[in-house]
Amino acid sequence: MPVAETPAVASPPPADPTTIASPGLWAITVAGLLLLLALDFVLTRRPHEVRTREAVGWSVFYLMLPLLFDVYLWGAHGAAVSVEFFTGYVVEKSLSVDNLFVFMLLLAAFAVPSALTQRVLLYGIAGALVLRAVFIMLGAAALKSGTWAFLLFGAVLIVTAVKVFRDATAGREQQVDVSSMRTVRLIRRFMPVTDDYRGSRLVVREGGRRALTPLALAVVAVFATDIVFAVDSVPAVYGVTEDPFLVFATNAFALLGLRALYFVLRSALARLRHLNHGLSVILAFIGVKLVLHWAHGIWAWVPEIPTLASLAVIVGVLLVVTLTSLHSARRAPAAPPGETSRPAPEPPHTSS
Repeated sequence: MPVAETPAVASPPPADPTTIASPGLWAITVAGLLLLLALDFVLTRRPHEVRTREAVGWSVFYLMLPLLFDVYLWGAHGAAVSVEFFTGYVVEKSLSVDNLFVFMLLLAAFAVPSALTQRVLLYGIAGALVLRAVFIMLGAAALKSGTWAFLLFGAVLIVTAVKVFRDATAGREQQVDVSSMRTVRLIRRFMPVTDDYRGSRLVVREGGRRALTPLALAVVAVFATDIVFAVDSVPAVYGVTEDPFLVFATNAFALLGLRALYFVLRSALARLRHLNHGLSVILAFIGVKLVLHWAHGIWAWVPEIPTLASLAVIVGVLLVVTLTSLHSARRAPAAPPGETSRPAPEPPHTSS
């Protein structure tokens, strides 16, 4: 008598090996991010000048969030994941500080009133988060398509590092020329722009038709620079971890506290004279790490750089450039925030 076959029980699909995040963790993280952004928009609804005490308080809050999240990762997923997240966060935070200096120049170029500064920064941060999410998804798709993506990311970072180092050693100061920005020129061709700011409003009705305020142009300019920042920022974190969730989390936590950190560091930004030297070293180091990782997949004898060693190198470089910058600042005091050796561009005027 033939034995009846036991029907096969369908097994659940295997978890994605490239990420630690379940759909639930993604949902909680994104919901928390949106809640924090909504809170920031409520806090900046009424324009006001940010005092140092307020900025320090919010900076501490946004520095504690990634630390608490890292503790969760350590307990839920182990030390290796925790170290990857923290290393990626340090990389993103150091790159973000350099981005703040560009934001400072943009705010000066558009003559943004101090009471509206945090509103412009918040719009820029929200735009940066959207762009980073897009770049992270593209990066994850590229990594899934083959190991060639590691070589591409490494090459991008090394080329960027060379450019940053050349500019730093040549003493070229970062400048912002509003009149040469293509996005600003394109918008002004199709929309009129008011002569003055109208509080926190981006669009007003004037003469029976809609017109942009200079605040809208400043937001667009910040958003445009976010695209450039994402090009080196996302590959840099993929050099630390291949997990798209951790890459997104490091970017989100680094960006969330930028608004408050700007007001804490605005007087110190001009004194970090050697920051770009250090960032060029960090970008080149991570670029080499990615190339070695790609080569290791082809030739097993090629060594790889452990994440813990990467963290030590990154923190060490940041400490060295901070100390050398402070020493240099003592010998020759830096210019006040917003001032450069050349005059800032004039704020945008009415255009039809």
